[in-house]
Amino acid sequence: MTERAQDADIRSSRIEVRDLDLAPVAVEAVPGTGAAGREVRLHFALQLESGEVIDSNFDREPVSFCIGDGNLLPGFEEKLSGLVAGDHREFLLEPEQAFGPVNEDNVQRFPHYQFAPDLALASGAVIEFADATGNKQAGVVRSVGKQWVEVDFNHPLAGRRIRFIVQVHAVGPNTEQDLDR
Repeated sequence: MTERAQDADIRSSRIEVRDLDLAPVAVEAVPGTGAAGREVRLHFALQLESGEVIDSNFDREPVSFCIGDGNLLPGFEEKLSGLVAGDHREFLLEPEQAFGPVNEDNVQRFPHYQFAPDLALASGAVIEFADATGNKQAGVVRSVGKQWVEVDFNHPLAGRRIRFIVQVHAVGPNTEQDLDR
């Protein structure tokens, strides 16, 4: 392989490959998604094991992101490693690879008096909380008792296995113009 073919910024190069009859066949070598800083354009869907769709953009334009920029969870990026334009894959991710396991330390109890009297407290309600510095976090009411309200601050998909479906449209350096060639 030439030095040019090994250069991660080259979109493709020609490599001679021989089939079983030993006749030369030209194959396009396209860098995969594995390198940090690569821009990837793709369609995706997230589903529960039951098939319920959590999020999908297959009915819209593909999205673009840069590998390693923090926009995707590491477990999702790991599954994209090595994929090239045209690849369509489906992966079942364990909770540790997706939104993490349920952490019972993220379930808190609050006395009723800390909530506004006109707030409708019910199991499943999502409430936004702010700490002393103004940082906001949503919590889901797990249960409402006579004196206490139990709130879960885990991600709603924590502890769930997630089906991740991708269709890769383009992989290239982190520039829009290179992806559109």
